Amino acid sequence: MLAEPRDLSALDSVRPLRWQDDALDVLDQRRLPHETAWLRCTDADAVCAAIRALAVRGAPAIGIAAAYGAVLAARAGDFADSVARLRAARPTAVNLMWALDRMSARAACGADAEHLLEEARAIEAEDLAANHAMGHLGAALLEQGAGVLTHCNTGALATAGFGTALGVIRAGVAGGRIARVYAGETRPWLQGARLTAWELQQDGIAATLIADSAAAALMRTGAVQWVIVGADRVAANGDVANKIGTYALALAARHHGVRFMVVAPVSSVDMAARSGDAIEIELRDADEVLTCGGRRIAPMGVAAWNPVFDITPAALIDVLVTERGVLHKPDAAGMRRQFGAMYA
Repeated sequence: MLAEPRDLSALDSVRPLRWQDDALDVLDQRRLPHETAWLRCTDADAVCAAIRALAVRGAPAIGIAAAYGAVLAARAGDFADSVARLRAARPTAVNLMWALDRMSARAACGADAEHLLEEARAIEAEDLAANHAMGHLGAALLEQGAGVLTHCNTGALATAGFGTALGVIRAGVAGGRIARVYAGETRPWLQGARLTAWELQQDGIAATLIADSAAAALMRTGAVQWVIVGADRVAANGDVANKIGTYALALAARHHGVRFMVVAPVSSVDMAARSGDAIEIELRDADEVLTCGGRRIAPMGVAAWNPVFDITPAALIDVLVTERGVLHKPDAAGMRRQFGAMYA
C-alpha cells in the first residue's frame, strides 16, 4: 500500500511551551486531550512543580522548560538554589541536567537574566532544528508503504516541536513512505492514548491505538515493519533508557523481524554513563498503577511497582538516529566514534 506525499509544514502545528510576558506558559499535558489549557509559571519553583507533576514531560521539553526556569531564578536572585531544585525534579532524562549545566556555565561567566534568556531560547531553537534533521534522516530509512508502531509520546509535546520519533513519522508521512501508524496506549499515564493520538489528529495523520499488550500480536500480523521510539538517555555503549514498555517492544520486534529505531537528540546522549546499568530509573507513586482516571481499579491492600522507564540493551536496537547522523547497530565503539568528542 502506497501513501500519498503530504505538505510537511501542515504536519507541524503543536508547540508545548511559550515564553511571553516574562513568564513560561506550559501546555498542561495532564488535561489533554479533552482540554487545552496553559499553565503559567512565573518562578522557578512553578516550573519545577510542572516538571514533577508531568504537566510538561518528554526529555527535551523538560530540559527546555528547566532552562527557562533558570531564567526566572536569575531574575529572582535565587539562581543556585533554584537550579538545584530543578535538577532534582526528575532523575532519568539527561536533557534536564544538560540544559541546566549549560545555563549554569553561562551564569558562571557572568551572564545576567537577559543573556540567560537568550541561551534558553537558543536551546529551544536548536532542539526544533535537531528534530527536523532527525525526522528527515529517520524517514529516509523507511521503505515505501511502511507500517510503524510508536510508544509513549515523542512528538511536539515532548520537545520544542515536531518531535523525535514522532518527527520521523511526520517526515515519513509527508514523504509518502508511511502507510500505517500504530500507537501504544502507554500505561499508566496513557501518553500514547491521550497525547500521541491527539497530536497526530491535530495534524491530520490517521493512527490506530492499541493496548500495550497487543504489540506482539500486531507485529505477528505483518502490519508493522518498524518500531520507532524516543529516548530519555542513551548510554556510552548504546543502551537506551526510555518509557517503561520499550524493552518489551524491542524483544518482540527482534522475535518478529521488525526493525527497531531509537530517535533522540545529542542532548540525550550521556557518554559518562558506561551502560544502562548506570542510569537511575525513576520510580513513581504506586497509585498511578492502582488507579485510572482518579478511580481505584485494584483491590485495597494490593501493592504495585511503578518504574517510569526501562533499559533497552543496545543489542536489540537496529538504528540510533540523532541530528549528527544515523548509527546502525549502536555499540560502545560506534558511540565513541559518533559522540566521543563530546567528552574529549
